[in-house]
Amino acid sequence: MSRIGDNSGNTASIADVEPLKTSVSSCMRAIAQDAELEITFGKDKPGIAGQRVRLPEPSKKPSETEVAITRGLSDSMALRLAKHDSGVHAQLQPVGDNARAVFNAVEQARVEAIGSKAMEGMAHNLDCMLEDKFHRAGHRDIASREEAPLEDAVAMLVREKITGRRPPKSAETVVDFWRDWIEERAGNSLENLDKCLDNQEAFAQVTRDLIAQLEMADELGQDPNDDQSDDNQDEEQNQEQQEDMERETEEATGSEEASPDDQDASGDEQETGEMEASESSGDEMFDDDDDQTETPGEAQRPDMPLSNLPPTSDYKAFQTIDDEEIRAEELCDDAELERLRAFLDKQLAHLQGVVGRLANRLQRRLMAQQDRGWDFDLEEGYLDSARLTRIVTDSTAPLSFKMERDTDFRDTVVTLLLDNSGSMRGRPITVAATCADILARTLERCGVKVEILGFTTKAWKGGQAREAWLKAGKPANPGRLNDLRHIIYKAADAPWRRSRKNLGLMMREGLLKENIDGEALEWAHERLLARPEQRKIMMMISDGAPVDDSTLSVNPGNYLERHLRHIIDEIENRSPVELLAIGIGHDVTRYYKRAVTIVDAEELAGAMTDQLASLFDEETPTRKRRSKRRRASGMIG
Repeated sequence: MSRIGDNSGNTASIADVEPLKTSVSSCMRAIAQDAELEITFGKDKPGIAGQRVRLPEPSKKPSETEVAITRGLSDSMALRLAKHDSGVHAQLQPVGDNARAVFNAVEQARVEAIGSKAMEGMAHNLDCMLEDKFHRAGHRDIASREEAPLEDAVAMLVREKITGRRPPKSAETVVDFWRDWIEERAGNSLENLDKCLDNQEAFAQVTRDLIAQLEMADELGQDPNDDQSDDNQDEEQNQEQQEDMERETEEATGSEEASPDDQDASGDEQETGEMEASESSGDEMFDDDDDQTETPGEAQRPDMPLSNLPPTSDYKAFQTIDDEEIRAEELCDDAELERLRAFLDKQLAHLQGVVGRLANRLQRRLMAQQDRGWDFDLEEGYLDSARLTRIVTDSTAPLSFKMERDTDFRDTVVTLLLDNSGSMRGRPITVAATCADILARTLERCGVKVEILGFTTKAWKGGQAREAWLKAGKPANPGRLNDLRHIIYKAADAPWRRSRKNLGLMMREGLLKENIDGEALEWAHERLLARPEQRKIMMMISDGAPVDDSTLSVNPGNYLERHLRHIIDEIENRSPVELLAIGIGHDVTRYYKRAVTIVDAEELAGAMTDQLASLFDEETPTRKRRSKRRRASGMIG
């Protein structure tokens, strides 16, 4: 008789997974305190959507570790359903990306700590789940603090302070890189978190204090409690103003002894004052016209709000001499590229099948839409074997050749622009590189040329540009203060087999730094415009808003974001390039008209194939002309 695990952490081999599913589902409903909770098992990414939960499908003969991981996932989700209030969380959540990541990770650590303190078996399951999670993220291979995610380190330290359980072995490297730095700045807040474990709102307030102590106070946004105090102050001010108005009204009504002549005089003075005010305002209105130099007798038509003139941008770079556009093979030698490519393949060996199936499905959809045809009886081309009988029957007959007609898709080029910022390190950049690699191979089979580009900076917190700015005496509003690095992983005309190893460069330590999206988008767009293909498509893949500490520290806080919006508007409204974007854990729909946001990097393959398929499903100009000709010929006939 097969046995299944329980919350004591004891498990045994299982021949039939149905009892395991039943047990996990029952425990999950009990922990979540929701008897109507719908639980499914499948190959897709685990997640929660309302009252529906998806867990990974167990293998036919799951090991003890696999059972514990599955139970840990179910326990984690059930605790979140039972102990987490999304309304309170949204109200107190920081506005900045880095602070929000820490806030979310600490809140998840809170709900899991509640379960770990209540049941030892659940604590064991959560330990196994976290060990597997950080192992898959490649945290053991991190070699410097710059590569170690701060949010994971903070969450594991919070868990350690509350439960007394050490971080998982796969996360020890990350925690060790950050431990001293965090405890030195936020040690008191870490100690206070245990006191308000069951009060989410109080816990969130302490978490916000912790984030501020970790030098991210500017990303917190306004505290809702401050809004309430401001509202109270506004109410008091409004009440005082109302009382003052009532007193003035009483004084005005009490002064009825004034003579009619006095009233007329005051009325005349009021009219005179109004006229003087209107005249002065009129003078101010024409001040700007006086400053303009116009030729007498010539009238100028003012630009209307909807004129054809493109909008202008105040964006600039302090210096561009150290910016570089470089091919991937120039950044390291062939041996290192081969090693990095092998590391990339090893990291995502299990994902190759999934992405491969999606790519094959995309290829079938594209091939099915292509109008195929052949021209026969040509003087050159492919030998037409079906017409070789002519030579047998008539020795004087010449050889016959055929040639396949060009299809619509062969007149298309696609650019994949990948964010190479530091926040993409780990799982996101690995998945992005693999998806770009397989999609390039797929589209190449369909006759579509693909270009793969990446963008980052040459240095953290400014490079030679910042040094030049400091030597110049720190002039105000200098513009961009970092050196760009735009990388060409695969040129559009380069075959995939020659560029395959270049994508391994994204695995190189120290490559991923800051992201200045606006200039990268403009650079990729200009490369596309220079292409001879009729249809041009660009896909941006990013995980956050543009960030460069050096630039934003001496310019307005929305300087880079404002420039990105300007470039997007130029492309979407004034360019033949079709632009779409995919945001990884970041809402890009507020920037791009055609965009999709995914929660996890594992969803990237499906999102990329779906977005490209939807574009190719639309009629191209050539297909439209053909369909019109066919309809016209049908009407004539």
